Amino acid sequence: MELKVTASAGTLESSDIQIIIEPSSNGIELNLESTVMAQFGEQIESVIKATLKSLNVENAKIFANDKGAIDPVIKSRVQTAAHRSAQNKEYKYI
Repeated sequence: MELKVTASAGTLESSDIQIIIEPSSNGIELNLESTVMAQFGEQIESVIKATLKSLNVENAKIFANDKGAIDPVIKSRVQTAAHRSAQNKEYKYI
């Protein structure tokens, strides 16, 4: 998937994560801030990177601000931000 514009998904509310994604040409660059970094930082990074890989996103700059989101929420926010960035009109927002 080719990213075209800067896009975001999620909020800064408790138990959510805000993902801001933008096009890049330097591989995957992830900047993560989390209220639970010490306990779950590696897991959050792993979920974000695995989700991008499943979407065939090879180049992106990602800013993630986590407020204690669980894995399915992280995955859905990354998917939504990536599809918005790619301006994918076939993606259904629920």
